Amino acid sequence: MSLLFRNPIVVISPVQNSPPLSARIPFVVQFFAWTIGLIACVVGMMNDIAEWDPRMATVQFLVLVVAPVLWMIERRRPARVARELSSTESLRRAWFCAVLIGLTSWITCYLLGQGMVKLPPAYHDEYSYVFQAKTLLSGRLSVPSNPTHPELFDQMHVLNEGRMASRYYPGTGLWLAPWLAIGHPYWGYWLASSLASVFVFWTGYELGRLRVGIVSGFACGLSPGIAIFSNLLLAHQPTLLGLSIFVWAFVKWQRTRAPREAFIAGCGLSFAMLSRPATAAAVGLPFGVAFLYWLLLARDSGPADSTRIRLRNLYAIGLPLVIGWSVMLAYHRDVTGSWKMSPYQLYTDIYSPRHVYGFNNVKRGEKKLGPKVINAYDQWATNLTPELAIINVRDRWLSSWLWTFDLLPLLISSAVASGMVFRGDRRWLSIGLAILSLHAMHLPYWYTGIMGWHYVFESAPLWCLLLGLATDLLFRDWHLSGRWLMPGWWSVLLMISLAGDYLPLKSWGIVRSGIPRISNALASVRYPRKKYAEFDRWLDAHITNRPAIVLIEVDPDDQHMDYVVNSPDLSGEILRARHRRGVTEMKAIIAEFPDRSIYYCDPKLKIFERIEPALVR
Repeated sequence: MSLLFRNPIVVISPVQNSPPLSARIPFVVQFFAWTIGLIACVVGMMNDIAEWDPRMATVQFLVLVVAPVLWMIERRRPARVARELSSTESLRRAWFCAVLIGLTSWITCYLLGQGMVKLPPAYHDEYSYVFQAKTLLSGRLSVPSNPTHPELFDQMHVLNEGRMASRYYPGTGLWLAPWLAIGHPYWGYWLASSLASVFVFWTGYELGRLRVGIVSGFACGLSPGIAIFSNLLLAHQPTLLGLSIFVWAFVKWQRTRAPREAFIAGCGLSFAMLSRPATAAAVGLPFGVAFLYWLLLARDSGPADSTRIRLRNLYAIGLPLVIGWSVMLAYHRDVTGSWKMSPYQLYTDIYSPRHVYGFNNVKRGEKKLGPKVINAYDQWATNLTPELAIINVRDRWLSSWLWTFDLLPLLISSAVASGMVFRGDRRWLSIGLAILSLHAMHLPYWYTGIMGWHYVFESAPLWCLLLGLATDLLFRDWHLSGRWLMPGWWSVLLMISLAGDYLPLKSWGIVRSGIPRISNALASVRYPRKKYAEFDRWLDAHITNRPAIVLIEVDPDDQHMDYVVNSPDLSGEILRARHRRGVTEMKAIIAEFPDRSIYYCDPKLKIFERIEPALVR
């Protein structure tokens, strides 16, 4: 904390070419930020914002109310000569902070994962990514479907049309595979979150020196939403890491114009694209526009802007993207038979046409219904109208604030940063525009996302950077104007907001009840994991003759739980197959698997029985 309160001109970064933003914030900007913060708290106190406990909003409202009193207390400090740190001293401090932030992130992810990581995954998507990682570990991009009864092994979010493969893009499987091979898949996800926090720190350090980096990095490392998703085997953590590397390298390249930074930025963006291409494109768009402007329109102001340097940078950033697209298209070709058709799109067309991207998705999807549509899952979709799209954007925006750090500090930081972004380093503009671009990309989609924000999850490090920027700007302004109590006030607000994510309010001695925000999210993740674990134990206890194949009756009323999960080679001791009442032919299955015992189970009705071949007519 002492690093935050130091005279801002004492600690000087070796980054000399990035002009600092204006140190003085107009009164109207601070007043506006404070006012909308008060309004937001009032709305939160009325319990009108999901996941914002009204008691927490009340505490934060009280903190805001005292701000004007503290703001009016001035004390002019005598001017003093600041000692300029050498590059070596500054970098030594920066590296210490970077390592501390990385460890903080790892520990946060690890502690939240205790009691969960030994349970099965929670979501269909996770099983699909595990299927993908196992396929890659076998040295293949896809595997052949069962030649006679492929429909038995239909798995959620796994294509099964002659070839079996995850519907998702290969970057996540590439990241997950080595960690799955050593038996600790979540280690890779904790590492991705930890490294992303470190790169957020270095981005803040590049853009605004040490204090911006510290606040941004620790906000990312302690983010409740990032920590929760680090314990889910989804695509978000690999994408988060790729984009964090990209943003850091790109903003550094904007200062140095060095092809090395351009190449690193291209590698980060390419890896993110292989995991979540739409997200990577949305975040990369503002930075791409800035690159193209420099490449084609910027004036030649010296050797760093020469035609030769421009071409070298174009090759440096373009080569990783070309390689990434080549891998992506090869994956398409292997799985779907066409480089133009992605597994994701093919899966949607065949199994869930109502989930299509764009407005009127349900009405358009109903025109393409086929025999293999997963009815319960497909009918879960809501028809997207402009009115629903606006509501979704609002909910995603608020949820991204709530789960990145907390709504109130990020709301105030957004107001401060927006009022100051044109007063200094224009590289900050791309950070803000990337957030807008990511939300705009998902405007035409009907579902808000897991926890209300998983489609815009990768905006979290960008919000953390804006929090660091606003904190630095406010501290500089308050120091220059002699408002010596205000930095402490802002730090208290940040600590209270973060504590509300993790600690129950009743532990503060302020109110008698209230659970931390993260408890609800953890409960929603633990519930399906425990159900899957109970089913696994139930299955294991009842199967006495092995190897076996179990025909599982799927509950049509619960599209979020599906127990048909197998390894890609379909060679496990226990194979799980999909039983379709009135469709599945028992005699054909017995003939197809003569060396396996046949069982039937209905998890909903708790029915489990062995099928005797001699009694099947």
